[in-house]
Amino acid sequence: MNTESDFEHEAGEKAPEKHTSNGKKAHPPRFQPHQHFKRLGRELAMQYLFECDLRASVTEPNTMEDFWTQAEESGEFTDARVFRRAKAYAETLIGHVQANDDEITEYLGSFSEKWDVERMSAVDRNIMKVAVAEMMYCPEIPHLVSIDEAIEISKDFSDEKSGIFINGILNGIKNEIEKKTAGGKTE
Repeated sequence: MNTESDFEHEAGEKAPEKHTSNGKKAHPPRFQPHQHFKRLGRELAMQYLFECDLRASVTEPNTMEDFWTQAEESGEFTDARVFRRAKAYAETLIGHVQANDDEITEYLGSFSEKWDVERMSAVDRNIMKVAVAEMMYCPEIPHLVSIDEAIEISKDFSDEKSGIFINGILNGIKNEIEKKTAGGKTE
């Protein structure tokens, strides 16, 4: 893992400290420049899908453009290259979720005993939708990485018990996807 001194060495300089209007030291941006773009892409995809859930629509004109403009203007992303790559990855994941939402939601419903998908926390539901889309449509990503990333994202965006809930559902889905994939191969 990179430390701040590693980042100083890699970048050649230390990022200047930011201060609030009352002179107090501001908190650093949540997304550090050395953060992997795929992790950030997963988080952004979840946030966009969450926003769509709150709006109850993804068909509003300019919804995605407005989301990206707001994200870019937030000041959270200090490395433009990482942000561009994360945005591209997020758009890929969002596209997979939107194009296959019925199938993804069916998977979530099948493996969430006693929980109606619509009654799940919107954050948890969208974290899992992103992970399921990645497991189904991004074969270069190991399924366990998708699950681990979903659990880590839940630590930042949901409550402490969400990781266990998410892990249980996603592991069941992973096993089902792997079973279908293995059954579809010819030897």
